[in-house]
Amino acid sequence: MTTLKGIDPRGLQHCETTTLGVLLRHQGIDLSESMLFGLGRGLSFVYWDSKSMGFPFLGGRVKPFELSRNLADVLGLDLQVRETASPRKGWADVVEAIGAGRPVGLQLDSFHLEYFTAKVHFAGHVVALYGYDDQVARLVDTEQQGGAVSTSLASLAAARAARGPMSARHRSFTVSAAQDLPAAHTRIVPAITECAHAFLNPPIANLGYRGIDKAGKAVRTWLRRSGDPGRDLPQAALLMERGGTGGALFRNLYRDFLAECAEFVDSEHLRTGHRLYAEAAALWTEVAALITSAGESGEDRFLVRAGETLHELARVEREAMESLSRVAA
Repeated sequence: MTTLKGIDPRGLQHCETTTLGVLLRHQGIDLSESMLFGLGRGLSFVYWDSKSMGFPFLGGRVKPFELSRNLADVLGLDLQVRETASPRKGWADVVEAIGAGRPVGLQLDSFHLEYFTAKVHFAGHVVALYGYDDQVARLVDTEQQGGAVSTSLASLAAARAARGPMSARHRSFTVSAAQDLPAAHTRIVPAITECAHAFLNPPIANLGYRGIDKAGKAVRTWLRRSGDPGRDLPQAALLMERGGTGGALFRNLYRDFLAECAEFVDSEHLRTGHRLYAEAAALWTEVAALITSAGESGEDRFLVRAGETLHELARVEREAMESLSRVAA
């Protein structure tokens, strides 16, 4: 068994921040999950539907691995990323990282992981690997999935080789920090304002506050859109609340990030943004409950109310981001 020493296998709520936490703590950097998420400009929104999809997708964060790249950029970390079409080379990259004494992040399809409780394909999942032998790999996943876990090397290979939406080519990555790393709190303001700018200026109507407004119109049709509403609607709501989001489609995490930022930055615009995101988090949980009720009852009235709440959310989050875009150091 090859296992790194000094690993803190702390499972958090979201897979990418869980993995980044493991890699950074091994470098002596211990940030809260909300700070990792916020500094990585992780908050977003996407409403996605197409004829090839079984059911629409609501996403509350940036695309997989963008958070890691953003965090490395804002903190000045050396993020080393490797991708390959070769399973053999992909495993050799992992062995090399562990041999150099570094835990390694992996992007893969969670469907193939033996310990994973939800058997659905999601190729944007991220885990930290810190040890292996000739049979199993030792991983750190989210708290929901068990934190420190293990899976067979065969299942790990299948997960890394999976293709489809959001997949990567045997992607592995490590981080290292310079001795003169800037203090995290000094990077708060640009992280907040850049996230706000992206949210307020989406390139297409499916993203940002415009995407939330679009979802408000579309959600009213979901009973007719689904072939199995009793399954699809509660599943969509479950993903919003418990699918590694930290609750309320990542809005709980961003609310807590803004509260932590207020300890370092004295800004009325920041306090306004925090107040509005606390309101938004509660409204997202309400939307999830209404979608569940619609699926279980088959009654449109719950989706009408969900649509109205989503329109309100589009306004609340737009106002929050307008205020946050004016935060100054």
